Amino acid sequence: MAKRVLIVDDEPRYLRLLEANLRTEGYEVVTAQDGQQAVDVFSSQPIDLILLDIMMPRLDGFGATQRIREFSSVPIIILTAKGEEQDRVRGLDLGADDYLVKPFSATELLARVRAVLRRAQLPSESGQARFFTHDNLRIDFARAEVWRGEQDVSLSATEYRLLLQFAHNLGKILTSEELLTSVWGPEYKADKEILWVSIARLRQKLEDDPHNPRHIVTRSGLGYLMPPLEN
Repeated sequence: MAKRVLIVDDEPRYLRLLEANLRTEGYEVVTAQDGQQAVDVFSSQPIDLILLDIMMPRLDGFGATQRIREFSSVPIIILTAKGEEQDRVRGLDLGADDYLVKPFSATELLARVRAVLRRAQLPSESGQARFFTHDNLRIDFARAEVWRGEQDVSLSATEYRLLLQFAHNLGKILTSEELLTSVWGPEYKADKEILWVSIARLRQKLEDDPHNPRHIVTRSGLGYLMPPLEN
């Protein structure tokens, strides 16, 4: 079944361009022209991916991302203007999975869409123990569920994949390049920005004190690791 993509942009030319490129590759496309309309459309039908512009009337892309993240982990790619680094960071921090900087080519658009949809397919964890525990953190691999103490934690597919890298490599330092390649794909191996924002989001969700993490620790100049628990 074809994946359905919601495109949200108040510029008709971008809507037409994005829609044409995606339909050519076999995606179903629905559109919206502002953030509020995007939330309404998303709430009314199944959507596999959202392409979301930032600067829009009524409800901007930040507001729409925040609203959608209150009830869904659907993959979101934000569209930002060239040079607006703070917009990319804010969008990722609110829960977007990736970003595209305008103007972009059809090749880059389709590559990012494929990559994000690929990450949204949660990995199979057959052939190993069902549960993983690390202090007050518990992962149920069979259900792709994460718990912090007695509280369930809502993670996006990308965040879950990132957490699995640490769980599967307990005690091993993972470099930024290794994490970016294994979670996002080889084309992302230099995109440190998307990694450190995602690490920060995970810490906010998993750690009792995100400034003094126990589950995901930084080793300056080397990378990150989930340290083995002391006996």
